[in-house]
Amino acid sequence: MVCSGAEPAAVTDCLNFGNPETPDRFWQFKNCVTGISDTCKFFNISVVSGNVSFYNESPRGAIYPTPTIGMIGIIEDTNRICVQHFKNEGDEIVLLGACKEELGGSEYLKVIHKLIRGDCPDVDLRLEKSVQYTVLTAIRRGLVNSAHDCSEGGLAVALSECCISNKEKMIGATITNLHYDIRKDALLFGESQSRIILSCSKGSINQIKEIAGENKTPFQVIGNTGGKRLKISDGQKKLINLDLEQMRKEWSGSIRSQFDSSR
Repeated sequence: MVCSGAEPAAVTDCLNFGNPETPDRFWQFKNCVTGISDTCKFFNISVVSGNVSFYNESPRGAIYPTPTIGMIGIIEDTNRICVQHFKNEGDEIVLLGACKEELGGSEYLKVIHKLIRGDCPDVDLRLEKSVQYTVLTAIRRGLVNSAHDCSEGGLAVALSECCISNKEKMIGATITNLHYDIRKDALLFGESQSRIILSCSKGSINQIKEIAGENKTPFQVIGNTGGKRLKISDGQKKLINLDLEQMRKEWSGSIRSQFDSSR
């Protein structure tokens, strides 16, 4: 929500679980409700509606616990609406938040290694609030050209989406300043929370850095926009070098490819 320039105002939820009469299913549901409640109280956001769907099971077992959140927010100035895709060649790319060695529960483990296991990433609500406030303040001051949160798939997937989500004008990126002493797969695909990618002009960097400092938000310039490829290195070794057209082709045809592979 804040990545679009909106201040969160209220949420609704749709909670989908298995049989609540089974202890482990009820434990999942109870902790989900507690997590939503604690978070909304921390951010002073109202839960205005919602529904619960139980007994979502088949002979193979229950569905994954699936809480879904819908949210509305308020944008003070519609001229300051922000988007996730890179807008300009030569912009600076900023990472707010920090990358940790957290792979548990990730899409990477599930899709690449066929593993559904591990502790999910830790959430520090105070850090989350500081990151969000930094982004919202910078957008409202007209300093940000694009903003995108890191979620499923981690940093590499978020950067890819920044490059290809505007099919009329795809803009690549070169990322060279990722100095984290963690596994490379965790760096690229770990789903550490409270991370947002910004792009901005060189003239806005110092102002955004100052806002981040005031809010005690981790701030790092990690690269620049430009070209027709996504290139990521850790400063020493090239990790990713992909053509944007091919990336978008794979992305746009992903559902069809899944059906074709299952035949």
